[in-house]
Amino acid sequence: MKLVVFGGGTGLSILLRGLKKYTRDISAVVTVADNGGGSGVLREDLGMLPPGDMRNCIIALSDVEPTMVRLMQHRFKDGYLNGQSFGNLLIAAMYELFGDYEHALKEIGSIFRLSGKVLPMTLQDSQLKAYLDNGECILGEKDIPEFVSKSGCRIDRVSLVPDMCEPLEETVRDIKQADIIVLGPGSLYTSVIPNLLVRNISDLIAESKAAKFYICNLMTQPGETDNYNVYDHVSAIIKHSNRYVIDFVIANDELISEKQIENYKFKGAKQILIDDEQTRQLEEMNIKVISSNFVEIRKNYIRHDSDKIGRLLCSYTKEKIMPKEVTYGKHQAK
Repeated sequence: MKLVVFGGGTGLSILLRGLKKYTRDISAVVTVADNGGGSGVLREDLGMLPPGDMRNCIIALSDVEPTMVRLMQHRFKDGYLNGQSFGNLLIAAMYELFGDYEHALKEIGSIFRLSGKVLPMTLQDSQLKAYLDNGECILGEKDIPEFVSKSGCRIDRVSLVPDMCEPLEETVRDIKQADIIVLGPGSLYTSVIPNLLVRNISDLIAESKAAKFYICNLMTQPGETDNYNVYDHVSAIIKHSNRYVIDFVIANDELISEKQIENYKFKGAKQILIDDEQTRQLEEMNIKVISSNFVEIRKNYIRHDSDKIGRLLCSYTKEKIMPKEVTYGKHQAK
């Protein structure tokens, strides 16, 4: 079973850890519009694609000793390299050694024995531009959430600059061969949607015979999706692509306790829950809702239960979701 997964950030890497337990044929297509942190520094200094999200996905799909995982995530604490991760530097070195990203990532995939592969959404140097509902624009991913929060406005839409970035031929081929295509989880406007703005990607997904899933986030993101519900997330994706990129929505219906959510509420985040009204709205669009408790809490961090979602996705057949795993609408995944 071949899976193609689109996203970025922490959400995608967590999902990949669950998926690799059930299949080794995974293509993780990662957004490369990041211009902040250590990735932004390397991007500016070396003229390379930002490596941070790709690093996280490489680690998630890897089959190496725990010490190597720790090494890849290690961040220097002093000097010029303060805040930079070893994994980012390794990707930068491989890029310089082999001269192009595709070759470098294939070699890294072999070294780390990946259960699949990691692909950048494009090889072009691209920036993310956000258009707010008050008419203002912000260029650069790292500045968008803070600007939106301070302005009190909402994001109307986003675009890539340049606006017609080309996808990798390998990504196009993988979409055409996919059995399952997954969007998310991850930041809606800065991780998920940018992948759909690359030339022809939305159309290729829409035309694919694969089952298409969107995994909705568990929490809103301040400065990006304030007060959004599941339906709002889906509507934003469709606005930036087309109706036929989603067949199924995987959404949480389990209320998280006030104690567990306290730190998130302090930062302005709220829980996202599916309900009957949203289910009705989505089913009117011929989008099926898969609802259950998809929450896993580790070290006070609220995350998707990647094992449960991985098992659910990989139970898919071309006719249906296996009955023991999930039913639709008001019914729940087990």
